[in-house]
Amino acid sequence: MDWGTLVATVSGGLIALSGTVLAENLRRRHENDRSSETRRRAVYVEFITAAGLCHARLRQIAQDPDAEADLEAAARRALTDAAIHEVRERLFIDATTGIAGAGQAMFEQLRALQRVVATGARHTSPAFHDVYHPYLDAVWAYRVAVRQELEDGSFSPTAFGWEAWDGKDRCAVCRAERDEALAVEA
Repeated sequence: MDWGTLVATVSGGLIALSGTVLAENLRRRHENDRSSETRRRAVYVEFITAAGLCHARLRQIAQDPDAEADLEAAARRALTDAAIHEVRERLFIDATTGIAGAGQAMFEQLRALQRVVATGARHTSPAFHDVYHPYLDAVWAYRVAVRQELEDGSFSPTAFGWEAWDGKDRCAVCRAERDEALAVEA
């Protein structure tokens, strides 16, 4: 028996087997990474969608607070009906640290909006706008963070012809208030 041939055959077989195992591990890791990215993307969209539903309901309440028998309950229900708490928990589990932080900042601003609506602030009131515009700014900060993570690309308010993300430059209520303050100064 030629020991050289046997050693070469066994060595070749071990190299081939090692290569196959390594390739399978790399494939599995790639699939897991892709699955994780897909799951994160889904929860990122789900979170901002839930926040949007809640925001829309809070604005509806603020347009006619007298239509609600219990403003506090209606404002709390806006969060519950949008399932924002549940989606936020999934965000904390699946999101990267940066996105979780941006999502939490957005949620805190949404809660501030919810609290001011619960007091009966109308959508045209300064109290409403004092929390509404920071909420819009937080929404856009979240969107920008998600875009930077998922697409390695971002945009700025100027891409939309805006001055800032908070929307004050486009808000008729804030512009009227600012113009009134300037008129008083003059």
